[in-house]
Amino acid sequence: MRLLGPGLITGAADDDPSGIATYSQAGAQFGFQLLWTMFLTLPFMAAIQIISACIGWQTGQGLSRNIAGRMPRVVLLGCVGALAVANTINIAADLAAMADALRLVVQGPALLYAAAFGILCLIAEVFIPYHRYAGYLKFLTLVLFVYVAAAFSVQVDWRQVAFSTFLPSFSFRSDYLLTIVAVFGTTISPYLFFWQASQEAEESALSVRRHHRIAEHYSARAFRHISYDTWTGMIVSNVIAFFIIVTTGATLHQQGVTNIQTAAQAAEALRPIAGELTFVLFSAGIIGTGLLAVPVLAGSAAYAVAEVFGISGSLELPAQRALGFYGIISAATVGGLLLVAAKFDPIQMLFWTAVINGIVAVPIMAVMMFVVAGKASAQAIVLPRWLVVLGWLAAVAMAVAVALLVWTSLPG
Repeated sequence: MRLLGPGLITGAADDDPSGIATYSQAGAQFGFQLLWTMFLTLPFMAAIQIISACIGWQTGQGLSRNIAGRMPRVVLLGCVGALAVANTINIAADLAAMADALRLVVQGPALLYAAAFGILCLIAEVFIPYHRYAGYLKFLTLVLFVYVAAAFSVQVDWRQVAFSTFLPSFSFRSDYLLTIVAVFGTTISPYLFFWQASQEAEESALSVRRHHRIAEHYSARAFRHISYDTWTGMIVSNVIAFFIIVTTGATLHQQGVTNIQTAAQAAEALRPIAGELTFVLFSAGIIGTGLLAVPVLAGSAAYAVAEVFGISGSLELPAQRALGFYGIISAATVGGLLLVAAKFDPIQMLFWTAVINGIVAVPIMAVMMFVVAGKASAQAIVLPRWLVVLGWLAAVAMAVAVALLVWTSLPG
């Protein structure tokens, strides 16, 4: 666990309650048909996250500040604004899902539970230094494996699982493509790019750069460490997503339950079909992943917005030395709580946020690739050629998925 850091946390945070809802909907609506997407997205997801990490590590700055030098400010503001809005809605959906999951298990007022979870996450981010907080986040990643246990607690046709995974079928139906874009959007999410770049910048300041003053002395070693960490996190993320689709495909889809739009709804639907054990495991996973993801959502928004407006800040700094930075984190978390308190319905917005993430990811990924391609800067990003090629392929794959969605949505 000591060798792992931002990559593992980023991968685990990808399986937040909103992600669980998207994967549950994919399994309920299409059974095992979309399992192949977990293998397709893995190398693209790992490549783009390694590139994000290397940008943060080698420049010591987050993604917003690096993009600012390559893009018109109005475009940067649009991307960061969309990120902040999507993250706030995601926080609301995650807090609501965590509260609903706890209410399903122990009863009680969901709104009070949501407020308690939100305040707990906010206090932890503000008052615990990053180097200690990261350890707690890494520990929380272990809760994801309850979804593996959930899959093995129900009856699964593993032959059909293997067939759907390695010999996939494809459809040009609009709902099929919409779900693929949602899966892509929740798997390859822009907030993860910003989060990991900023966390690697934090890590580089806290560890290696403290002992090595010249970048060349540790760049190769740092790249190996980043690659190992990130590949581990992305594999964990996609394996968990794979088993969520397996569980819901083997239970809900088989029973004709094809419209699951929240993680808590998926857990509740599993109880009469798969039994109490699967229901409790699924609910516990929602709460654990929410505690991991809400700080990442708020933190990534804070890093992005702070860098755009020149606000100094870091999760490593005490609150009195980074009031503006922690103010952004508080605003994102409180904004999410207000949406929950106002009974703002996140069900449809949750799925569409994943779709929007998939669409917004395309230009951000393209800009990231232009950033690493630039050679004029004294801080040029040095990456292996295979990684650059895979990064461009990831951007193209996401663009193709979005283009297919738009094409099938056109009249006639």
